[in-house]
Amino acid sequence: MRILVAGWFSIEDGGATAGDVLVRDVACEWLDGLGIPYDVANEPSMGQGVDWFRVSPKRYTHLVFACGPVGRDLAVAQLIERFAGSRRIGLNVSIVGDRSWRPFDVMIERDGRGRGRPDLSILAPRKKVPVVARLHIHRQAEYPGSRVDEAHRAFDRLLAATPAAAFEVDTPLHPEVPGRRSAAEVESLLARADIVLTTRLHGLVLALANGVPAVAVDAVPGGAKVLAQAKTLGWPAALAVDEIGDRRLAELFEWCLGDEAHERVTECMRAARDASTAVGHELARAVGGAAV
Repeated sequence: MRILVAGWFSIEDGGATAGDVLVRDVACEWLDGLGIPYDVANEPSMGQGVDWFRVSPKRYTHLVFACGPVGRDLAVAQLIERFAGSRRIGLNVSIVGDRSWRPFDVMIERDGRGRGRPDLSILAPRKKVPVVARLHIHRQAEYPGSRVDEAHRAFDRLLAATPAAAFEVDTPLHPEVPGRRSAAEVESLLARADIVLTTRLHGLVLALANGVPAVAVDAVPGGAKVLAQAKTLGWPAALAVDEIGDRRLAELFEWCLGDEAHERVTECMRAARDASTAVGHELARAVGGAAV
């Protein structure tokens, strides 16, 4: 007895969803618990596995097709038909199109003619990765020597080598762009991140102000306003573009996810608020008013 677990994750450029992959993992976990040998038909980007088009169908007593829509006219039909000599089981599937097409010996639908069942992705172990907000500075005429692209490519390499969920945030406000219509929207996005990667001064400041550690890179060789602000705040995870090294960035990224970095954020913000009080007094003296 040997089972082939297949699905949309088996099809090259099949557009497998996160849900498809999670249901695959649930099916494999159940088969592990039963002690039944199996292979997984994964297309290369979905992980290690066998190629369903090249492996011999005679090797498998069963096919478990896990998750998603199935239909005579869909790309998965050829896969399902190729294993007609096996006992074919449709797990967590929805039949679409021609309802007379019945390729499975056992159909465990999530929806269909009978009662609906919860989608099995709900049972998968929840695995979390760091949520990363990226804030990129644009080229600024006042800094003609800046190496913006070099800094951002370093961020790209870091994220390519690191399991993480990254999203873009920008600080220039725009009345018609959600997430940028107000300072509150920008800060709310940053506050949801576990870590911020930024070449913007306010990316650094607003991250720390919301309790989020940041890796800041000043795009000007030798450093300019971003690095100066990091030093003023006492924030160590900052460097100039000509100091960038992939290993160093990875070390700073890892540090920012730890307890020490979060404690340092608190210390930096406390010191910044204390120091900023004096600025209010300076303004009061400058305008001839009472101290604020």
